[in-house]
Formats: sequence, structure tokens, C-alpha cells
Amino acid sequence: MIGGRSPFATLCGGFWVFFGLLLLAVPAAPAQARALDVERDLCHAVTGAALNDDALSRLRFTCRRTPENYHGRSLWLRGTLKETPVQGGLALMLHNSRFDRLAVGFSYADGTTRWQRVRSGDFGSHWRAGGQILFEVPARRVPVTAVTMRLDGLAAHQLVRARILSTDAAGLQAAGMAAAVGAALTLLLVSGIYSLSLAVAVRRQYLAWQAAWSATMLLWGTLWSQAHLALVPTMAGTVTAQICTFLACLAVAVATASAVTAVERAHGVRTFRIGALLLGLGVGLAGIPLALIRSNEITVLADILGLVILADLIVVAAYLALAWRRGSIEARDFLAAWGLPMAVLAFINIVDINDDFWGGGSQLLMLIAATWQALWLAAAATRRLGTLRVELGRARDAEARAQALARRDPLTGLPNRRGFIDSVTPLLDRARADNLPAALLLVDIDRFKSINDIHGHEAGDAVLCTIGQRIERWEGPMCTVARLGGEEFGLLTIGMEGIVLSRFAESVRRGLADCDHAAIVGDRPVTASVGVAEVRPACDFKQLYRIADEALYDAKRGGRNKVVVQRHRDGPPRAPDREIALSK
Repeated sequence: MIGGRSPFATLCGGFWVFFGLLLLAVPAAPAQARALDVERDLCHAVTGAALNDDALSRLRFTCRRTPENYHGRSLWLRGTLKETPVQGGLALMLHNSRFDRLAVGFSYADGTTRWQRVRSGDFGSHWRAGGQILFEVPARRVPVTAVTMRLDGLAAHQLVRARILSTDAAGLQAAGMAAAVGAALTLLLVSGIYSLSLAVAVRRQYLAWQAAWSATMLLWGTLWSQAHLALVPTMAGTVTAQICTFLACLAVAVATASAVTAVERAHGVRTFRIGALLLGLGVGLAGIPLALIRSNEITVLADILGLVILADLIVVAAYLALAWRRGSIEARDFLAAWGLPMAVLAFINIVDINDDFWGGGSQLLMLIAATWQALWLAAAATRRLGTLRVELGRARDAEARAQALARRDPLTGLPNRRGFIDSVTPLLDRARADNLPAALLLVDIDRFKSINDIHGHEAGDAVLCTIGQRIERWEGPMCTVARLGGEEFGLLTIGMEGIVLSRFAESVRRGLADCDHAAIVGDRPVTASVGVAEVRPACDFKQLYRIADEALYDAKRGGRNKVVVQRHRDGPPRAPDREIALSK
């Protein structure tokens, strides 16, 4: 929208204001929240999956070594609460991971342990937005002294992220996470639909890739945040986590394709283009095995893949920067859009923020960065297409003016031969449709060459302009005029025939002879010969011109300054009727 804000920009601005207020209103990491690091804060034990949860009291936990050999078995993680015991009002927030079954036991000072359980495919009422599972401590009068997590079929203990916090803080964070994720997903949906509509409207490939990227991130964000569990609760757990892994890799590949295809080949460097596409394709394909792995190798492969993604982003950034230097506007827009996601990706690889942002950590931050990228690209495309539309309108206006000038004689301002043919065609069609006579008058200035030879070409041009101004007076709904070339002019009229046409042609000859050229050529008279072709029914212009040219030749041969009329009726006869009107 030129000259004001578009509805799309207004909607996006409103959402970002809401999201900013939300970030200010809800603290990212309340002081009462305590992160539980598996290798630093928790002791562990490994048993067979068939062992009952009530065997907790018989287990021997070790707090020194890293958990091992728990794949296909049960990993028990136990942490003591050394702070002042809390009489209820306590909760454990666990980030969703790849496991088959999860049991959480809260142990009290009297030796009692209360268990709460979920399994892959059934989180019950424990799931929360942002890919989290909430377990509230059952209220008792006895203090809680320890918490135990039992994970069956866990893919990797490095993926376990847990926090102890108050029930009020857990509710506040869950609400903040739901609002933030909802706003981000809504914006991704809007930008995806908008980009797709632009792609269809203007037929640009990179906009289609951009819409696909928004759709991929929208699907990833929906699954990661567990919003889909409200409709499909059986997808809780491992299946969702695996799909999210694949979608995250696919999003990188699609984003790479969008950025690369946005730049015209003439502006880009071929080596960087191919390198970026290969890296993006590699990341996308790597998502398939990475999604299926359920062992500690997943963390090693994820670190390697993270380096490949960084390399992909660097190559894409270099490709866009070089294209920008070569004049690509799209490259500039993509660099601005990729700036925040690249900074966020670099930041989360340096700083561990997995327990921040209401527990959403790096995933929530990347979702926000992706939303920014989608909105920026959609807005940039709108601005660019708006500019192109203005430029296209100007180009069309210029083309229309050029076409109009191409149909006009630059000296006299009358239509030229091309413009004359365009204007006589509808008149001849009308004459044929209404069975009206048509007539073409060819006017040629007598001995015009001698005017140029004696008085110069400027005097000759002035004579032509004066005659052109006089001929233009006969322009009307039933008559069109033109300068056909050199000293030859033409008038085509319909509806006149016989004596009326002869008188009209004679009035044209006399009117031209009466033009005042004294200031240009002195007392020398300037006369014209007129050849007239009269036909009924009307024929095409080419045939009409041939007949009129024959009549003009007769007028010249008969002594000039004359009108000769040739009449053809019901088809051109072999010996056409002639009428010669002599000058008086």
C-alpha cells in the first residue's frame, strides 16, 4: 500500500506490541525457579524397565559418574530439596523429550512417595505450551524432601531439562508461554498466507519458497509447543519430538532455497549459490536419520549438524552480501531478515539459555526470530512489489506516450501513416456495416521541392506546418486526417458521395491555396493537387489508397492544382468513372 500502512503491517505491528508487553510483564526466569542439571544436580540409577516404581527405596543412586547403558532400560534421576521445605505449592516443570514413559515421584519427610505418570502418546492433563510437562506436588502437611524422575526408553540424558518452581510461578510461566507461542504462530500463519498469495499473484519463485518456509516453521512451532495435543493427544512425546527434529532441518533447507532463489543469477556468485544449496540440502536430508536416532549419538550428531547450519548461514550471508554489492535489492532485504536469526543462532551456541524464557529456551527464541524473519520478508516483498507497481505504471504511461508519439508526425502534429491507418480502420468498418460510401482524398503540394531548393528546408517545413494546421480543421467524427509522408496529406471521410464529395474536395483545394505563406516564400503561390477515391461499398485502406493515388497522378498530369475523383461502385470496375474538377 503506497502512501500509508497496509492492513498487513498494522496487524503485525499490533501483535508485536502485544508480544513486547508480554515479555515485560512476565519475567523470563523467576528467582524461585531452580534448574536441575542431570550431571551436576541429580544422582542416577539404571534398572530394567520391568521394575516397579515402588522399588525406589531399594535403589542405590550414584552422584559422580555420567549416566550410561540406560537405552532400552530405565534411568532414575533423583534430587534432594535442601532448601526450606515447602508445604505444597511446589511443581516440577520438565521439558518434553524422547522417552517411552515418565514417572515423577515426590518424596516426603515421612518416607511417603507420591507418583505421577505420563507416557509417550498420553500426557493427560500434564502437558503445557512450549513443549513442557507440569507435575504439581500433591498438597500434604509433610514437607517434600526429594524428587525422582524415572524415564523409560530415554534417547539421551542430555535432552532432559527440568526445573523446580512454585505452583504460582509455573502457572504464570505457562500462561506467558502460551500467549507468546500463540502470537508467534498467528504471525507465521498470516505471513505464510500473505507470501503465498503474493507468489501466485506475481509468479515469483522465492515468494513460494518463503511461504513454504513459513508453513514449515508454523508446523514446527505447533508441534514443539504441543498445541496440537488439544486435538491429537496421542501424538504426545517421542513422535512429536522426532517430527520436530525433521521439520527444524527442513526449515533450514527451505530458508536457504528462498534466499538463494530471491537473487537473480546475474547478481549472484555461482560458487556461493551452489555451495549454499548443497549445504541446505544436506541439512534437510540429515533431519531424517537425526529424527530416528534414539541414543547418545543424537547429541554428537546435533552438534555436528549445528556447525553445518552455521556454515550454511555464513555461505548464504556471503552470497547475499555479494549480490547486494552487485545491485540486488532482494539480497539487501534478505540480509536484514536473516540478521536476527543468525545472531540468535550464534548466541544460543555460545550461551546456554535452555532454562530461560519460561523454560522455552532456545526453541522459543528461534521461534521469535523466525517470526521476525517471516514478517520482515513479507513486508519487504510488499514494499518492493509496491515500488515495482509504481515503476510499471510509469513504464506503461511512458509506453502509451511513446506509442502515441509513434503515431504522430513530429513536424505538423497530425497523425502519420501508421496513426492514419489505425484511425481509418474503424471508419471503414462503420461504412461497411451501415452501407455508407467512403472516400480518400490524397493531397500533394505542387512543386514542393523547388520551395526547399530556393528558400531552404526550414521554409519548406514552415509551409508544411501551415498546411497541416489548415487540414486539421476538417478533422471530425466522419473525417480523419494525416500527413502521409513528405508533402503528401490524406483525408478519409464516410457518408459523402457524388457532387457533395466533389464540392468538399474542391473546398479542400481552395482552402489550401488560400493559405498565407507570404512571410515564408513571398508572393509565390502554393497550390495542391487532390486525388479522390470514392467507393461503395467501402473497401480496405490499401485498395482505397491505390485508387486515390491513381486519381492524384491524373491531377498532376493534368496540370496540377486540380481535383480528380475516381468512383468505384459495387466492386472496382475495369474502367472507373472519372470526374475532373478544374481550378477556378
